[in-house]
Amino acid sequence: MTLENKKTKTHAMRRAALLCLLPAVFALSGCSHSMINYQVAEAIGTVGKYENNEPVETPKMQAQRESEEAREAAQAVLDEQIAAADSLAASYRYDEAIDYLKSITQDELNREQLEAKMQEYENAQNSLTPYEGTISHLCFPILIEDTARAFDADAMASVYDSSMVTTSEFKAILESLYEKNYVLVNMKNIAVDETDDRGVTTLELQKIMLPSGKKPIVISQDNLNYADIINGDGIATKLVLDEGKVKALYTDPEGHDLKGDYDLIPILDAFVEEHPDFSYRGAKGVVSVSGSKGAFGYQVASSSVLSNGDKNREDVQAIAAALTKSGWEIACAGYSHSYMNDMSIEQLKGDIGQWKEEIGSLVGETAILFYPYGAEVGYPSEGLTYLKEEGFQYLCGLWGDTDYMEMGDGYMRQTRRFVDGYTLINAPSYFTDFFLVSDIKDPQR
Repeated sequence: MTLENKKTKTHAMRRAALLCLLPAVFALSGCSHSMINYQVAEAIGTVGKYENNEPVETPKMQAQRESEEAREAAQAVLDEQIAAADSLAASYRYDEAIDYLKSITQDELNREQLEAKMQEYENAQNSLTPYEGTISHLCFPILIEDTARAFDADAMASVYDSSMVTTSEFKAILESLYEKNYVLVNMKNIAVDETDDRGVTTLELQKIMLPSGKKPIVISQDNLNYADIINGDGIATKLVLDEGKVKALYTDPEGHDLKGDYDLIPILDAFVEEHPDFSYRGAKGVVSVSGSKGAFGYQVASSSVLSNGDKNREDVQAIAAALTKSGWEIACAGYSHSYMNDMSIEQLKGDIGQWKEEIGSLVGETAILFYPYGAEVGYPSEGLTYLKEEGFQYLCGLWGDTDYMEMGDGYMRQTRRFVDGYTLINAPSYFTDFFLVSDIKDPQR
């Protein structure tokens, strides 16, 4: 046996002897039981470890400890469940929050907390009122992240300046909309198919139930293909997935490719995550895609010779699925992104047909159409009849300073206000209900 082992064994023997002798010694000296416990605990290094400084955990203490640990673990689970319900309630999904809490097994521990939460949600739901009025729709282009590179006086600088909005401007616009009590809605929040007792299905306006003073709004991004962006100009070049979330791929001044909140979609996602009450029942926005110049930054045309065409199509499909899952809606902007009011019925059919074959097959079916440049078909017209036959129910034009919405036979017509550098500078009065251009304008513009 080594010298160290001998020392350890001797120390243990002395400790055991001390435990045996101390009670008798302290009893003779008249010390209290608590004092004895303290002196023993101090001698063996367990002061404060067990109740009343007992030298060891007694069976009673163990049972109490295990009971308390089980109670704390159950409470932690309940806290997580209530947090999940609160998240639903924050975006006005009170019915879903209540149903979720009802699904939790109730016992004496959680019944009171669950019932109080459900009553809180019921009270909040009962306080909602149906919104009455026109629903505004703000539509944005691709955003500029680095103004120093975008506005560097080269051939593209003036194009970017007039046709785009910066990320700082868009973030400031979101803050203003939030402060002015706007709440994001999607198209199916506004109108949806309903079937009556005769079996007749019609598109009907829905009651958007909001707290008093709140106002619904649609936000969209138009024709998202990144085709005309020059890499290195301080602007994102495509959408990518990062741990299941949709981000924008951006090249910094040193040439490093970064995935992050460098364009409208991830910026809006982050804002809703921080302000869940800015989203009505999980709504985000609408993103429209054409096709002739790709989608989301990827060339996908099956007719072109692309070494990575299959991979591009897979990427677009995965991004579209992630967008849809997270509350975004995808709209058709026509395959060629051309003026539809000038198209013959044969041209319109060809354009929509090609979009469905090349793009719709990747992003999924959609009932939303964004007229390129706001050039609408006639109401009524053969073109309108065709669009309805192809399943397009939400038809979005483009008017600068006016909100307009009407329900037709099987369709909803809504206008968008396009927000770009030109309108910000030359028509700031278009947006006074939403934000003051002087407050949000990028100082580098």
